[in-house]
Amino acid sequence: MPDSVDQQEQACSGGTRMRLEAAQAGPAVAAMLRRNAPALERLGAMLRANPPAVVVTCARGSSDHAATFAKYLLEVLCGVPTASAALSAVSIYHSAPRPAADAPVLCIAISQSGRSPDLLASVAAYKAAGAQVVALVNDEGAPLADMADVCLPLCSGPELSVAATKSYICSLSLLAALAAHWAQDTALLQALDELPAQLDAAFAQDWAPAVATLQSGRNMLVIGRGFGLAAAQEAALKFKETTAIHAEAFSAAEVRHGPMAIVGEGFPVLALACADQTSEDVCGVAAEFARRGAAVLLAGGVAAGATTLPVVRTHPLLSPIVTIASFYPMVETLSRDRGLDPDAPPFLQKVTRTL
Repeated sequence: MPDSVDQQEQACSGGTRMRLEAAQAGPAVAAMLRRNAPALERLGAMLRANPPAVVVTCARGSSDHAATFAKYLLEVLCGVPTASAALSAVSIYHSAPRPAADAPVLCIAISQSGRSPDLLASVAAYKAAGAQVVALVNDEGAPLADMADVCLPLCSGPELSVAATKSYICSLSLLAALAAHWAQDTALLQALDELPAQLDAAFAQDWAPAVATLQSGRNMLVIGRGFGLAAAQEAALKFKETTAIHAEAFSAAEVRHGPMAIVGEGFPVLALACADQTSEDVCGVAAEFARRGAAVLLAGGVAAGATTLPVVRTHPLLSPIVTIASFYPMVETLSRDRGLDPDAPPFLQKVTRTL
């Protein structure tokens, strides 16, 4: 991978930083898994010996979408309830979690920069209440890394585009590795060894039909379920961030509670199906929308009337990771085709310092 700004600039000639950085996900994940292997093994043994009663995640933006993935991983594989902290409860309302000696808490903080004030305040409050803090952070010199009991570096390298790509993929992959070590899931650990090569293959998938379908889009839905909901959330954010399309993410179950009423003739829908028990439901929703005349794009499954997008086959729990790796180059192309710069979306900056 390019290891300096000058090398990044040279490698970006003829393309965008977003595309370059998304293409680096495979090598970045390989480096991250190597770097964290000893720490993950120790952490997994410690969590099995002293399991927390609950896990609380602290994150914003793409990192909070990674926290959605963590919720499903830890509740399904480890059987531990996992919830997202309301960061404003600490930073704005000056509340604080109460210590609970009989109910140990694990706080997992996820951040590319590790510098957002509300995130730091919330993590500090949980630590003061007795929680053990595990930080997933790209900038190892950040304050978040210093306050963590265990720091797991993302190792994604410099990420100069405002639109996060490889750091998000590294976050998902690191969370999968954490859960696999905790649960001693040998099959998942073996699948993670194959993930870097699969990410390279995923980046090369041809999602051109999606670019053509969404070229003039203004509003759309992105559908996932279970482990795939994290990918749907991230895709919807990237549509808004880089293409100016108003995209909203929903679970295939939740979309039936009202949002599906807006889907009619020509309405764009991107459905992301995982190769697990949720696939049938996601494909069923895709087929229902296609019957209404919606412009349905379906990755990871087949549904009558939907345009199929190719995906790389992997372990079911890693499906969202390879799927988002195929999504990123598509949305980067769509952004440029719509006359936008995915590296520098208007009104946004790389590090968001929310209070």
